[in-house]
Amino acid sequence: MMTNPKLNLHYLCLTFVIGLAIVLRFWNLELKPLWMDEVITAIFSLGKNYSSIPLDVVLPLENLRDIFGYQSGVSCPQIAQNIATESTHPPLFFCGMYFWLGWMNPLGDDWVTKLRSPSVLFGVGLVVTIYFLNRLAFSRKAGLIGAAFVAVSPFAVYLSQEARHYTLPMLMISLSLLALIQIQQDIFQRQKFKIWLWLTWAIINSIAIYIHYFCIIAFIAQIATLLLISGRLKLINFPKVCLGLILSSSTVLISLIPWLGIIQNHLNGSETSWLPTPQHIEPLYQTLISWVVMVIILPVEDQPLAIIIISGLLMLLFAGWLGWKVFRGIKHLLQESSTRLSTLTLLSFTSFVLLGIFVISYVLGKDITIAPRYNFIYYPSFSALIAASLIKIFDEKIEQNSKFQQASQIYQNNSRRILQSFNFSIKQDILKLKFADNPIPIILLFGFISSIFVVYNLGFQKPYLPKKVAQNLYQEPSIPVMAVMAYADKQDIALGLSYALALEREIKIFQKNNSSASPNYSQITKLKNNRYNVKNRQNPDQENKIPESLSFSNFSFFNASADFENLFEKIYQSPNPNIDKLNLWIFAPGRRRRDYPQKIKLYQSLSCNIDTNQHYRIGFPYQLYRCQK
Repeated sequence: MMTNPKLNLHYLCLTFVIGLAIVLRFWNLELKPLWMDEVITAIFSLGKNYSSIPLDVVLPLENLRDIFGYQSGVSCPQIAQNIATESTHPPLFFCGMYFWLGWMNPLGDDWVTKLRSPSVLFGVGLVVTIYFLNRLAFSRKAGLIGAAFVAVSPFAVYLSQEARHYTLPMLMISLSLLALIQIQQDIFQRQKFKIWLWLTWAIINSIAIYIHYFCIIAFIAQIATLLLISGRLKLINFPKVCLGLILSSSTVLISLIPWLGIIQNHLNGSETSWLPTPQHIEPLYQTLISWVVMVIILPVEDQPLAIIIISGLLMLLFAGWLGWKVFRGIKHLLQESSTRLSTLTLLSFTSFVLLGIFVISYVLGKDITIAPRYNFIYYPSFSALIAASLIKIFDEKIEQNSKFQQASQIYQNNSRRILQSFNFSIKQDILKLKFADNPIPIILLFGFISSIFVVYNLGFQKPYLPKKVAQNLYQEPSIPVMAVMAYADKQDIALGLSYALALEREIKIFQKNNSSASPNYSQITKLKNNRYNVKNRQNPDQENKIPESLSFSNFSFFNASADFENLFEKIYQSPNPNIDKLNLWIFAPGRRRRDYPQKIKLYQSLSCNIDTNQHYRIGFPYQLYRCQK
């Protein structure tokens, strides 16, 4: 049996790319703490809802595991009901997550990794799907480069390490584009109409919409793309295209009937109130920034000003250079008959999705371009076009070089002098081809470096910075910590839980780094049960070795939507933990600095004074009070 060495090398490279994608996405998967949206994922995916969270009571940090424990015996309709009443998302992703976590149960200490693992697997699936998309639309080489581009894309790695429904809808959109390309090739090139393919395309889009509502934009963009290209090419079988669209659209609409009323309620929900109304051209330049970070991201978040400026300039220069290469490549793809149809399809789809995003931003007044993650809707077509355009440029340069070599052979038969001169030109052209006109290795290298920044939390840092907030809360390990979230809605609760988890993690890290001096959790529990008191220590010399904060740390939620002062009254009436001093942190979303009183009473025994030097704001304020008897 004969084998093709080039083909074997091709699939060997594809295997390497998939392996690289797996490594980058599982690397440091648990390094970043869960942020607000991931906490929401965890709550519903564990079969719970917000009623499972203890509110208006003091919540010790070790009780967090009770909140984030798997609740067996919950059905998908029950999860869908929780989602319908307490969230603004479709239910399918959360149902799948529930069965995944049930399969992984008991979750253990690495439960965050297990929570994020499905996004990793879907992200790897996206790499494979982009390969087949570009292979069908353009060529094997375009498929391989498309897979490699997505494998090392910092944007794709970032979303793959999020316990959210982004990589799964990207995978579904890629599959729908794959079906769309096949539909167009069948109709426009082979004059064939396959009903089963249209139905498959519709089913994929129906599933995608039940995963994320933004997939509605993708489906509408695909319909518009089919109509536009059919009209532009003056297709004879246009009636069949209309028939296929009617059949597919009807299938999607019928599948959504059970959820239509809930979709309407979700559209009017208050959970999207955080999205600002766009000002002038903000959505335009925010979209351009999102394009940049899809291919390169350097440390520009929470860094010294000099590093931010240098990194930002390098990113802009790289993006400008790449943008020019891609523009030239797409222009050549459109000029060649074998690639024009696929290029038009992906370009039209991307353009229609962007149009939908701008309609939501400007017409509905919800600027979704403020969050780069929402660009997942067109990321598959975006990355496919970049890879195809780069391969096109490289192939043309190789063809030009081949022509130069043929010309060189002709001159060789005529004149040694001309040959020497031309050989020098050939060498220059080859050198130029390697270092200037083959940008693929450079792009993949910068993507790989950017992905390393992402996995080490130097790029795409979690919103609301839970790690940084936890470090602020736990800046004095020798003093017990109490954090209070004055919540006004469910999102405040989820935000507070993300900080509570981050604080628990900081304490565990401190324990691990000071294991010789710090008690373990069983010792802490024993100390609590014995109402451990600093004054009653038998060995005062051990006072600095056993941080009291490890025997008393909690994160509590008190409703302060009606009256901010009522919050402090509830804290005042809480049971006395019998301690001498305490660092009290008050989170007050929607409040101003002057709303914080100078003094409050805590536990009927502690007097708390505001520390004006310890006031922070990360989208909302939080303030330190130093309490003592």
